Amino acid sequence: MLRHRLKQLWDAVRTSFWFLPTVIIVACTAAAILLIRVDTTANDRWLASWPRLFGASADGARSMLSTIAGSIMSAVGVTFSMTLVAITLASSQYTPRILRNFVRSRQTQVVLGFFTGIFAYCIVVLRTIRGTDAGTFVPSLAVFGSMVLALVGSILLVLFIHHVATSIQASQIISSVADETLETIDRLFPQDVGDPRDDQVVDEGPGPWRVILSTQSGYVQSVDGDALVGLAGVNDIVVRMERAVGDFVIESEVLASVRGSRALGAAAVDQVRDAFTISRIRTVEQDPGFGVRQLVDIALKALSPGINDTTTAVICVNYLSVILSRLAVRHIPSAYRYEDGMLRVVTRGVTFAGLVDEANAQIRACAGGNVAVLARMVDGLGTLEQLSVDPARRVVLLEQLEWIGERIASIESAHERARITSQLEALRARLHVARHDHALAV
Repeated sequence: MLRHRLKQLWDAVRTSFWFLPTVIIVACTAAAILLIRVDTTANDRWLASWPRLFGASADGARSMLSTIAGSIMSAVGVTFSMTLVAITLASSQYTPRILRNFVRSRQTQVVLGFFTGIFAYCIVVLRTIRGTDAGTFVPSLAVFGSMVLALVGSILLVLFIHHVATSIQASQIISSVADETLETIDRLFPQDVGDPRDDQVVDEGPGPWRVILSTQSGYVQSVDGDALVGLAGVNDIVVRMERAVGDFVIESEVLASVRGSRALGAAAVDQVRDAFTISRIRTVEQDPGFGVRQLVDIALKALSPGINDTTTAVICVNYLSVILSRLAVRHIPSAYRYEDGMLRVVTRGVTFAGLVDEANAQIRACAGGNVAVLARMVDGLGTLEQLSVDPARRVVLLEQLEWIGERIASIESAHERARITSQLEALRARLHVARHDHALAV
């Protein structure tokens, strides 16, 4: 459990907005100290060998370093302003839930860190320059390094402007959310479908179940399943999760239930609570549904009467199909976890039916008679039908298709309605076979 907590802390730190810039500032400061040290031992040799590059008076070095430091801080202000403008535009145009992606942008963090690092570098070097009657010391190599860093910073500023211009495009935002969600699916469900039955039913046994209440409010960000299994084994109990990753839990609401031959002590109850990481925001690391939620929100904003951006909504449906297609060929483990043949933990996690409904329900409801969106949703279900080998999953697709059919009836154009209906009927015929096979299997 401590390992899980440390991993969560490390993930939070390394993805924060301040961590990478701080590392770059420290590195630039260390580079300045190192170059000053080299100048202390080899200053005369550098001046004699490369006077045009490393020859500079104390006043000239101070002037150049002061100019670079002042210019870099102006560039930092421009960078911050551009970042805030991009965040504001993306939040208002698409959804506030993508702000976290902008904060985690490595490009933005590197540019801000490099600019502030150059400033720290110049301040450190400037502090060591002496040009008085008592003696003169100009760290020529370190001063030359500041000029190189300034040139690199100029290139980074141009690249950052290009990055901001592309990062606020709809396709770029949507694809980045989809890529992050696909990485989560690959990490959580690394295997292709083996046994197609994902949701076997197990007798959990009679009660009584004793509830464990949450001590805080927020979203369940992650659950340490290994810790729960180990805890259940040590105490000879069964732990049942009552809240899944991504759910919002309220203080004093039921978080988990336990059943066993003896009552749990206060320390064990706290350990069960500690296995749940609860925070004020959702994250996608263990919650692919949050990635789906972001794409759905963007599509809903695009379909709103005030915006009416069908193209963006279609792009969202396309990438939702990509995510569901990746999940369709993956084996979702059973909700029941065993240790030495004994049932220990009953989990609540991602299901194929849940994500398919999350990706389709609200978009379908808001699409109305939008021909392009509804047609693309049918195409997406057709792709999933080709990939899904589990009859139960194909029944889920058939249910979604029937609901889309109800929305197709609201299309005003008879020609467009007939075209989509013919496509829907062909897919429905294939999925009806799956329903028959599933009924026989049950």
